[in-house]
Amino acid sequence: MGLFQVANNGTFFLDEIAEISTAIQTKLLRVLQEGEIRRVGETQVRKVDVRIIAATNKHLTEEVKAGRFREDLYYRLNVITVQLPSLRERRKDIPLLAQHFLTKYAKKSGKKILGFSSVAMDSMMRHPWPGNVRELENTVERAVVLARGSEIELEDLRIPQTADDLFEPGLTLREVERRLVLKTLSEMDGNRSKAAEALGVSRRWLQYQLKEWGEKE
Repeated sequence: MGLFQVANNGTFFLDEIAEISTAIQTKLLRVLQEGEIRRVGETQVRKVDVRIIAATNKHLTEEVKAGRFREDLYYRLNVITVQLPSLRERRKDIPLLAQHFLTKYAKKSGKKILGFSSVAMDSMMRHPWPGNVRELENTVERAVVLARGSEIELEDLRIPQTADDLFEPGLTLREVERRLVLKTLSEMDGNRSKAAEALGVSRRWLQYQLKEWGEKE
């Protein structure tokens, strides 16, 4: 039995629907239009009644215009559309999701990591997460591997930062200074001596600022 036959009278979830080939699109369209399948290697046609839920991170209308996705299949699938906001549009979910992934991978690796430092969490809250939840999960998994203490530190995350992160409108000079320090520290893989040298400040000054921001030694 194939997946459609197993899913008969149930629900079939198709992830990354925009990535399927044109040949598979044609076969899928027949299933949706006729409610029929034919198993590989046989001639008998079988009826199936399956509800389809499909997901994609692409704009299917643009894929149709580009000729990469069949227009008729698009309209067969597009009965009810649910738009899920990106992670950067629901930043309040980041701490909850990050802690969930931390618990998952800490248990898997056998490490006792309880949470994130305030600076690490702040960095995650400001990151745009172009890869959405999957990127967040991969970042936390990597951080668990790299972590040496009971908390995930900024240098464990290895989150790239851009100039836009530093100088977005409405920031105080103090906040810009803090972001610049944290960005430099991240680029130096957490080495505070190198970060202080790159910033043109003393290591003692850097240590004091990090302590004020809640970053542990």
